[in-house]
Amino acid sequence: QKELKRNHLDENMARQIYDLKLEDYGPYQVEFNRSGRYNLIFGQAGHVSMMDCHQLSLQTEMHLNETIRDACFLHNETLFAVAQKKHTYIYDNNGTEIHQLQDHIDPCRLQFLPYHWLLASVGRAGYLQYTDTSTGQFVSKHRTRLGPCSVMRQNPSNAVMHLGHGNGVVTLWSPASSAYLVKMLCHRGPVQALAVDPSGKYMVTGGADRQVKVWDLRTYKLLHEYYSPQPAVSLDISQRGLLGVGHGTSATIWKDALVTKAKSPYMKHRVVGSDLQRFRFRPYEDIGIVGHSNGVASIVIPGAGEANFDSLEVNPFQDVKQRNEAEVRSLLDKLAPSMISLDPNVIGTLDRDMDAAREEKKKLAEEADLRNSKKKKTKNRMRGRNTVTKKLQRKKAVVLDANSAKYRDHLEKKAFAEDSFDVAEKEDEDIPLALKRFAK
Repeated sequence: QKELKRNHLDENMARQIYDLKLEDYGPYQVEFNRSGRYNLIFGQAGHVSMMDCHQLSLQTEMHLNETIRDACFLHNETLFAVAQKKHTYIYDNNGTEIHQLQDHIDPCRLQFLPYHWLLASVGRAGYLQYTDTSTGQFVSKHRTRLGPCSVMRQNPSNAVMHLGHGNGVVTLWSPASSAYLVKMLCHRGPVQALAVDPSGKYMVTGGADRQVKVWDLRTYKLLHEYYSPQPAVSLDISQRGLLGVGHGTSATIWKDALVTKAKSPYMKHRVVGSDLQRFRFRPYEDIGIVGHSNGVASIVIPGAGEANFDSLEVNPFQDVKQRNEAEVRSLLDKLAPSMISLDPNVIGTLDRDMDAAREEKKKLAEEADLRNSKKKKTKNRMRGRNTVTKKLQRKKAVVLDANSAKYRDHLEKKAFAEDSFDVAEKEDEDIPLALKRFAK
């Protein structure tokens, strides 16, 4: 960073390399808004501040005197949510408390869905909860049944929530479904960090087994994995596909590490004497922010951010009038929570071959009915011929019939033997006495 600042950067960009020493209320974490102009700096001991990254000026600062686990911006920089010790609170850009979300109990992580105006939280109780911030209504609450959860990131392409659990499993959730959409076993130990790229095609997970794995979300298969000297505690993917891994006292940047396996890191930054807590890329800028136990550090990463931005989508240079118009337009275009699914392209498409699909469905139903009819057993009626007494009588009759047949055969054989003996005796009587000695 010193070499970049001295030889390769202009004055405005060189100002973005700094290190804030905040040793009293750490460890610190950071979070940006969608445009990348403002960032939240919050310490675990209760210190929260918002900074304008263009002017490097402090916008607001407050001390809550309570444990802070996470924070995030809402639809713009005028409101932000803070996950405190017992509940989630919403503040404005002046530091005034606007609302307390009592349903979000003991939260650990927060995420805001900008196109649905939903604030999602997950906590120690293992419940994933959604609240509509435009109306203040509670949308849904899902029990993960996998214990406390402290890892959550959203998929920017389809707004599906990715949760990392202590048994090495990653689950995908939607507010419209009471059960998880996908369940993946990613690590042998607890999942400690997770990130999804902006296109929604790749997911990167980091576990306590010191492995950083890249997954294809289209097939849910492992592409490749990297070894980390220490377990990764923070992961992030830039708009241009750079992968940032925070582990121990260092932040490692990998280039082209998603599609193919990179052989060596692109950059590496070390925070001396501090444990890294969170690493984040700044949108639309070649800058990364490192939150550590003694403050916040900003570094320059060439090629990290997208150079061009859509002013109708996000505008880092918008004024108050443009911000108000964008807020109204976003409210008019707000999507329903039920539209969140794994494949966002299904919504709005036409089923062109309805007859063929209907016939195939009917055929499958007929085959299922045929299989069920073959497997169906006759009902065991307990009246009339199928009573217990009747069954015993029939069994007894069968046994008696068999014995009778055997006895009849025996009598017939005996009678035949007696008849044969009588004939022989009669023949012997007809032979004269003088010739009987020759009959033998």
